[in-house]
Amino acid sequence: MQITRRRRPDVKDTYVLLGRRVSRRATLVTACVTTAALATGTALADTRQFGTDQVGQVTAKGRVVSADQYLDPYGSRLVIDDGKIMSSTVSPDGGHLAASVADGDAALVVVDLATGRVQQRIGISAVDDLRIGSGAVGQEGPTYSPDGTQLWLGQTDGYTKFTVNTDGTLSDPVTVRIPAAGSKHALVAAAVFSADGTTVYAAVNGQNRVVAIDAATGTVQRGWAVGNAPRGMARAGDKLYVGNEGGRPAKAGDTTLNSYGTQVPADPRTGATTTGTVSVIDLADPDAAVGTIDVGLHPTAVYARRGAVFVTNTADDTVSVIDTARGKVVQTISTQPWPEASVGYEPDAVTLTDDGHLLVTLGRANAVAVYRYTSPQEPVDYVGLLPTDYFPAEIATVGHEVVVSHTRGIDARRSGTTAHGTHDTTAGLTRFTLPADRVVRAQTAKVFRQNGWTAGSVSLAKGKGHAKPQPVPGRIGDPSTIRHVFLIVKENRTYDQVLGDVPQGNGDPSLAQFGENVTPNQHALARQFGLYDNTYDIGTNSAEGHNWLMQADNPEYTESSAGEYARSYDTEDDALGHQKTGFLWTGAQAAGKSVRDFGEFQQFLTKPSGASWQNLYCDAKNMDATGQGTAYPLNSSSPIPSLNSVSVPGFPKFDTSVPDVYRYQIWKQDFEKNGPANLNMFWLSSDHTGGPASPAAQVADNDLATGRIIDEISHSEYWKDSAIFVVEDDSQAGLDHVDGHRAPVQIISPWARRGVVDHHYYSQITMIRTVEQILGIHPMNQKDSAATPMRGVFTRHPDYTPFDALPNRVPLTDGLKTPPSCGVDTPAAQNPEAPAVPAAKVPADKRSLAAAWDAWKAKQRLTGPHAVPDFANPAQMNHLTWYQTHNWARPYPGEKEIHAPDDVPGAYLPSPESDD
Repeated sequence: MQITRRRRPDVKDTYVLLGRRVSRRATLVTACVTTAALATGTALADTRQFGTDQVGQVTAKGRVVSADQYLDPYGSRLVIDDGKIMSSTVSPDGGHLAASVADGDAALVVVDLATGRVQQRIGISAVDDLRIGSGAVGQEGPTYSPDGTQLWLGQTDGYTKFTVNTDGTLSDPVTVRIPAAGSKHALVAAAVFSADGTTVYAAVNGQNRVVAIDAATGTVQRGWAVGNAPRGMARAGDKLYVGNEGGRPAKAGDTTLNSYGTQVPADPRTGATTTGTVSVIDLADPDAAVGTIDVGLHPTAVYARRGAVFVTNTADDTVSVIDTARGKVVQTISTQPWPEASVGYEPDAVTLTDDGHLLVTLGRANAVAVYRYTSPQEPVDYVGLLPTDYFPAEIATVGHEVVVSHTRGIDARRSGTTAHGTHDTTAGLTRFTLPADRVVRAQTAKVFRQNGWTAGSVSLAKGKGHAKPQPVPGRIGDPSTIRHVFLIVKENRTYDQVLGDVPQGNGDPSLAQFGENVTPNQHALARQFGLYDNTYDIGTNSAEGHNWLMQADNPEYTESSAGEYARSYDTEDDALGHQKTGFLWTGAQAAGKSVRDFGEFQQFLTKPSGASWQNLYCDAKNMDATGQGTAYPLNSSSPIPSLNSVSVPGFPKFDTSVPDVYRYQIWKQDFEKNGPANLNMFWLSSDHTGGPASPAAQVADNDLATGRIIDEISHSEYWKDSAIFVVEDDSQAGLDHVDGHRAPVQIISPWARRGVVDHHYYSQITMIRTVEQILGIHPMNQKDSAATPMRGVFTRHPDYTPFDALPNRVPLTDGLKTPPSCGVDTPAAQNPEAPAVPAAKVPADKRSLAAAWDAWKAKQRLTGPHAVPDFANPAQMNHLTWYQTHNWARPYPGEKEIHAPDDVPGAYLPSPESDD
C-alpha cells in the first residue's frame, strides 16, 4: 500500500465580477489590506489556508476534504470503497482485520493484512461474497473469539455469528437474537468473550443492560442492569468494565432529556448529557451488585491492559485511567492538543504498545495522540501527534505495526466518474511502525497545519468602545455593522443541480436539474450579490448536516450511529447527540443576543385536520391577500429547553406536504408584528422534494419563498444592518462534477460584495464562524475555532439596493393528483415574459414504472406529522427525482436504463431509520 500524491495546477486566486475580471491591482490591494490587518493583530483568522483548492484535489499540503482539513497520513494507506467503517477488530493471530461498514455495498469486510487487500465482502446485496439477512450494524465490534474460530457482528436485535475459515474468510452465518423489550430494540454494542471462549458478554445498548450468551447455542443465560446506553466494554481478570455513554440512571430531582425512551441526566439549557460512568460486573460473583465508576462525558472505547482500563471520554476530550487493583480512576489524560479550543477533538479509540506508548485516536482532528506511559498512577508524558486519514475510529497493534481504521477514508470519492455524490463513501486503513519521539514531534506541526490550528484564531474583544464597527469584526465581541443575521437552511441540493447552468461559475449544465427556469430567485440573487462556486457542506445526510450548522460539528455519537440509525437519526430528541458547549443559539444567548427560530432543529409537529398541501397552499394565498392568520394552525416544538423558548410554534418543521410559501406567510406575519431577532434561523425544506407536487414544483416553491423572505427583509427598516446566509443542510440528493459535498450558498446583505464570482474554498464551518464573529458568539469547539471567517465576502461600503423577488416560472401545483380548491397555479398568466416551463408528464410507456415509484414513495415517511428527513433510501430518492425532472426520458447519469425502485444500484442500502 502506497500513498500516492498528485499535484494539481493551482487555480488563480481571484475574485471575478459577473461580466468582468477584477484587476490585478485590485487583487493586490486586497492582499495588502489583509496583510496589514495581520500585522496589527486584529485579523489573525483572515488567513485562507485553502485559497482556491477544491475538495478531492491533492495538493502539496495533502488531499482537501470538506471539513476544513487536509489529509496526508503518516504511513501507508488502503482506501476501502464499500462504505464507512463503523468499527473494526484484528484477528487474534494478527493476520486479518474485520470491519463493520455502513452506507455502502457491504455490512462487513475482511482485510488480509499481509496483502493489504479486501479479501471478502459480506452484506445483503447480490454483489457481496457472502449474504446475510440484515445490512444494519452497531457502533462497536465485530469481535473475534479468543481462538479466532468465530466472529460476532453486532446488529439491531442481536448478532450474526460466523465461522472463521483457515484462510481468514467467514462462512456459515447464524443469527443470534436478543429480543426487543417493548419499543426498545437491543441495538447491541460491544461484545467480549470469556477467557475460555464459551460465553459472550454483550452490551445491549438499547436496553441499558449487559447479557451473557452461550457462544455455542446463542442462548441468553442472564443479564445485568447497567447505566444508560452501554457501548464499549473490556474484560480485565474476572471483571467486566462497561462504558455507559449516557451516564448513570436519573435520580429524583435531576433535569433530564430523552435518549431512546430513557430520561437521562441532562443540562437544562442545552439538553446535553451531564454524567458518564463505567459499570463494573464481577464475573466471579455474578449476583453481586454492579459497581459504578464515574468518568468523563460520553465514554465510548474501553480498553484493558497491564492492570489498567483506559476509557475515552469523547465529549470531554479526556481519557480516564482506571487502576483495576484499586477500582478507581487514578489519572485523567487531556487530549486537547491545541490551547485555543478545549473540546471537539473527540478521542474514540485507544491502545497500548509493548514499548509503553499510549496511542489515542482523535476522530475529529484526524490524528493519533502519542503518550509515554509507565503505570496507571504515573502521569503520562505527551509526545505529540501523527496525522491520519478522515475520522480515525479504531486503533490496534499488530506486532511492531500500528493499524488505524477510518470511518471516512478520503471522503466521498469514486474513481472513474465525473459525477460525485455524498454517498460515494470511502473508508480506509493506515499502517505504520511507530516512529521515534522526535519524528512524532515533527509530525505534530503537520497535524496543526492540516487542521488550521493557529495561535490567536479566537481573538476576543478587549473592551467596549475601542473598535470601529465593521461587517465582520477582527475580534469576537467587537462591534459589527450587522445586527440581524438570518440563517436560511434548505435541504439536500448540490451546486450543479441548481447553479450548474450559470456560465460564470464552475458548473456542469448537464447536471442542472433545477436551473434558472426552476430557481429564478436563486439565480437573480447570485447575479446581484455573488456566486460562490467552491463552497461545501460537510455531512452525508440531514442527521449530520443540521448538526454541522447548529453545533459546528457532527458529534461522534452521530458519526458512529450511522450503521443503523435506530437509536436516533435527527438527534434533537436525543441527549447523546448534543455537545456540552451547546449550540449556535445558546452561544448567541450567552453573548446577550436575541434569537428567533422558525423550524430549525424542531422535532415534533402537530397538524389540524384538513392541513393538506393543497389547503395550506390556498391558505397561504389568502393570508397574502387579506393579512389574516392561518386557518390551519400547526405547532412545532423542540425538546431542547433553550430552543423551544425562542421558537415560533406555528412555523412547521420538516414535512414535504407543507409548501414553503405557507412557511413564508407564517414568518412574514411574525416579522411584521415583532421584527427580527439578532439571530433568526429558518428551515425551508421543500427543496428536499418527495411531496405531493412534482420535484421541480417543490424546488420552485422553495425558491419563491426564499426570494420573498429576502424581498421582505431588504425592503424593511432592518435591511441596513442585516445579513442573510442561505445554505443547504447537506447536498446528498444529487450529483456534482467537482464533489458531492459542493452546494449552493448565498450571502445577501448591504454589506456583501456585489456581483462577484468567488472561487475561494468555503464550508459550512466557515459560514458558522462568520455568523459567530458578527454576533460576538464564542466558537463552540475546535472546528469553528480554527475556521476562517468569510471576511473577504463583505465590504465596508454598503449598497442598500434591495432585492425584488421574481415570480415562479414552474407552476407550484405541477404534479398534483388533486388540484387545490383555489385553483391551479398559472405563472405564465401572471408573468407572460417568463420562459414557458412545460408541465411534468409521464410518457405512456413509463406509466406502470412511475406507478411503482409512486407506491415506493408512499412508504418513505415524507409527509405528515411523523415525516423523517432522509428516511427514503438516498440512491432510490435521487433516481426518482432525476426521472421526474427529466420526464422519465433520461437514465440516471452513468446508467443505461430507467430502473424500477428495487432495481436501482445501491437500493440495498439500509435507510437511515429502520426501526419499524
